[in-house]
Formats: sequence, C-alpha cells, structure tokens
Amino acid sequence: MKRFAWLPLTGGFLLGHLALAQTPATAPRLVPYHKGAQWGYADRRGRLVLPLRYDEAGPLVDEVAWVRIGTRYGYIDGGGNPITPVQYERAGTFRNGRATVMLNGETFDISSTGKRLTEPAEVVEEDFLPQGDPMRQGGKVGFRFSVGQATVPPLYDEVRDLYHDGLVLVRQGPKWGVVDSRGRIRLAPEYDAIRAVEQNGYQFPIVEQQGRFGYLGTDGKLLVPPKYAAAEPFEAGVARVTTTSGVVGYIDAEGREYFSE
Repeated sequence: MKRFAWLPLTGGFLLGHLALAQTPATAPRLVPYHKGAQWGYADRRGRLVLPLRYDEAGPLVDEVAWVRIGTRYGYIDGGGNPITPVQYERAGTFRNGRATVMLNGETFDISSTGKRLTEPAEVVEEDFLPQGDPMRQGGKVGFRFSVGQATVPPLYDEVRDLYHDGLVLVRQGPKWGVVDSRGRIRLAPEYDAIRAVEQNGYQFPIVEQQGRFGYLGTDGKLLVPPKYAAAEPFEAGVARVTTTSGVVGYIDAEGREYFSE
C-alpha cells in the first residue's frame, strides 16, 4: 500500500511517498534558475527562458510549478502563464495530478488546473521485488542478488539495497560506500552518510562528508562531490541545494548548477 507524509520544503510542502521504489520523473524541460534575489526558469543549457520575477520557484512537474511572490504561493505552467492566483500560504509540488495547498488556514488538494479536489487521493497497491537479500557470516553482512548468481561478499557491517542498477550501499565501521553486483567498490566507504529516499525511486542519494553534501550518480560514483551546506532529494529531475555562502538554487541530474553566486 502506498502512504503519504508531509515533509517541509522552504515554506511549501513536499509530498513524500512512504512506499517502495517508483520510476523517477523524466528530466524537466526547464529548471528553476536563481540570480540575485529573483527566480525564473532556464533551459538545459542554462539560458533564461522565463524571466526573473519570483521570490522563489519550485520544479516543473508535468509542466506545472509553484512560485512565491512575497509570502504567498501560486502555480504557473511551463510557459509562465498563471494557473492559480498567488494566494496560498503553503503550496506543494504536484504528484499524480494533485498538490496540497493551504488557504486561509485550510489545507486541501487542487488539480493541475487549479480546481479544488474533494475526493481523497487514490491508494495504490504495489508489488515490488527488491534486488536480492542480505547474507551474514562471522558477524559481517554481504548481499546476494536475485538475478543471476552475483554476490557482494560478507565484509561489511551493514548493507542497504538501492533497488536499482545493481548497486548497494555498504558500511564499514562508521563510513559508507557503494558496491556493485560484482562485488566491486564503486565508491570507497569513506563518507559519513549516504541517504536514498523512496519518493524519487532511490535515485541520486545524498552523500555527506564532514558536514558537506553532494549526490551519488546512477553509476554508483559521485555525481557531485560533497560541497554544499544543504541538499534536498531530487524531485522531477532537479534538486534544491544551498551553497556554503548561503545561496539557494537547483542542480540537474548531470550536476549542472542553475544559479549564480
């Protein structure tokens, strides 16, 4: 059964899935772009397409995004056209054709056309087979993949399945790394934490080292080295980050930055 939970996102709402992996969204056509105190949207080459007119902007999901002007939120389409007035106290990213908003202290869902929805969100039943199972020997743990005979030898203190791409997270002592289905180390266990989330199909886990954050790529190696002061999970092909100087912006699935220091 798929369940939902609230996760805070810079004054808006992020609807997180407490379920097993799902297919991540395709790369967006436009990415929120931050320059100075204003936000707009740029194409994949970093060229500004929608002008810098917002105080904050969220990712485009199915060509719909939340934007903030002052303390209020509204929604626009991929052409910058308003879908709703900028009137909400809170606004969430769209998932499955609906987003949760707060207006005059009341919380409810709206459709991608801005219409208030009265029916509850659909509960989806999912069957999911993980990549395999842990195997233990002599107080250590490894991993046996369910496809073929590939195994990760029991050399680690903890193993976590990433549910995709033949990769698992491994811990030796307090440090984390990545091993593939052939038992080869893709990322040496020298990181303080590697966190994958269900809401984006466990793609692009956040990597932490000495209080800085980066991202793991689909090949099990670093997409972005730990350099940000804060990093949020990827959503609709982009992720929100904060630099050590306090600048907030987005990066895409190739690690390109859409903001200016």
